[in-house]
Amino acid sequence: MTNWDSLTVAQLKEECKKRGLASGGKKAELVARLEDYSTEDAVLDAEMVDDSVSFSTQLIIQRAKQLPVSVLAVIGIVLIGTMGGAVLYGDDVIDWIQGEPDYQLIEFDPTSARGFAQSLVDLGHPEWEGRMSGTVEEHNTAEFIKSNFTTMGIPSTVEDFDVPMFVIDEEPELGICHAGDVGQTFPAFACGATDVNADFINFNHRSDFVLQGYSGSAFIRYVDNIDVIDLGTGNESADWASAAGAVVLIHMTDETESNTPLFKRASENDVEGLILINERQNCDDLVSGDCVPYFKSVDISSIDNIPIDMGFIMVSKSVGQTIIDNVINQDGRLQFLTYVENAGEATVKVPCGIIQGESDSLIIIGAHHDTVYMAQGAVDDTSGTATVLEMARQFGLIESQMGTPKHTIYFCTWGGEEEGLFGSTAWVDKHRNNLYENLRLYINLDMNHVDAERNSGVTLFGNHNTDVNHIRGISEKFKQQYPELADRYNIEVRKLGNTDMPYNSDHAPFVYNIDEDEADGKQYGRAVVCYGSGSSEYHTYLDNMDRFNEESLAVSGIIYGSLVYYLAYGD
Repeated sequence: MTNWDSLTVAQLKEECKKRGLASGGKKAELVARLEDYSTEDAVLDAEMVDDSVSFSTQLIIQRAKQLPVSVLAVIGIVLIGTMGGAVLYGDDVIDWIQGEPDYQLIEFDPTSARGFAQSLVDLGHPEWEGRMSGTVEEHNTAEFIKSNFTTMGIPSTVEDFDVPMFVIDEEPELGICHAGDVGQTFPAFACGATDVNADFINFNHRSDFVLQGYSGSAFIRYVDNIDVIDLGTGNESADWASAAGAVVLIHMTDETESNTPLFKRASENDVEGLILINERQNCDDLVSGDCVPYFKSVDISSIDNIPIDMGFIMVSKSVGQTIIDNVINQDGRLQFLTYVENAGEATVKVPCGIIQGESDSLIIIGAHHDTVYMAQGAVDDTSGTATVLEMARQFGLIESQMGTPKHTIYFCTWGGEEEGLFGSTAWVDKHRNNLYENLRLYINLDMNHVDAERNSGVTLFGNHNTDVNHIRGISEKFKQQYPELADRYNIEVRKLGNTDMPYNSDHAPFVYNIDEDEADGKQYGRAVVCYGSGSSEYHTYLDNMDRFNEESLAVSGIIYGSLVYYLAYGD
């Protein structure tokens, strides 16, 4: 069978024209078109019982024509049963003629993956533990990844991209004070150093409250005695106008909107500070009787003027109730200090290890190496980055044994994911022409981790039939060779439509952003993704190595690694 990936775009278009197929689109689309619908020069004669031949029957005949002449001579004829024009067999017959692909599973060392993960975590912020995009911690992480590629014998690069980013200058503060003797007599001195018997409640950053993406710098002191207004879920009907110059409390329930519309309403109404009370996620799951605060960002592309002096945080359910009980319902005063520059840019890094193939056709395996600012990010996405590193190590060994692969293989990790997929988006934009011509497949590993206790397996999905069918076949081989792992971690494989691919991780730019010319219809990049389960701790201070389960990474590491091996060496 013709290896379509080895042809140039011009050659692929010519082959499509010869077969009466559409010749527009990028290389991956042309390859897919030829893989699924092309015909070879061999001719298969078959007598039809009805002059009206269904599209499905024509497709089966086209696929049969792709078979080598020697196979057709042995088979003699493709048996297509029809009843009232309905095809009874078809793909099953073709699959039977072609036989199952000979999938070979690659090796994967979970202990090695855990070592990579621990090294990545150790590079985090000395106090907050995160590797936030644009920080020295994220930059050191990228250099560490590059150096590992080099140690594996894989040529590597690091590219820098200046992207929109907020910068945290100092640790935020949140507290409540009930004025003492001096403060009650002289309010201007309330809760100050001389206010005898003042009563303070101080909250712990990371465990009691966390910044939200694009918080500005708020300097709200006890002496300001600022109003705190409860606007419920903060929907459009809430009285936002009454909150000008005040701090707003929003209760996060199932009805509450995302950060972006809330942030936008607050900025449009001159709110001084925005506090979200978590009442809907991980409640009682991580801390008994409470809901742990977590980090989420804001889509700044939908906001014309980002407010630079409006603090934006999320608090736990218990902290939110404490603010209500002591400030709104009593005479307590709120202190709310954030130190965030949110209107500038920062440099994020993208390291890539590159195994050059016989052709320029690209297979890219990726994960994001940045984390939220206040957590180790052991699951999100140290797990994915560690998997990419272990897969790269395996393919470095494979290349030394098997030689040059048919496709060029990239192992990339992205900065800037948590704040808006900035790193992968910028990289795709820079390399768009090459990707348009040559991308065969992008593989994304984001939280491909399964908690040992909260285990509902892994989900593998993609947007192209050929790739998903390979994943199904390799998954069956995996179940045969690793029955204990397969029993422990359920594997679900899904085929999604192009426009059904979620825009929530670094696969999105590869699916949606490569082709910006929609004159002849939108062309979508081919991608497969893995998500794990049991990651309740993600985006919280509890996402650390205590619950890290390296064994679970072998599922996606072996299955997707074996897919790459099949495409690069066995197809």
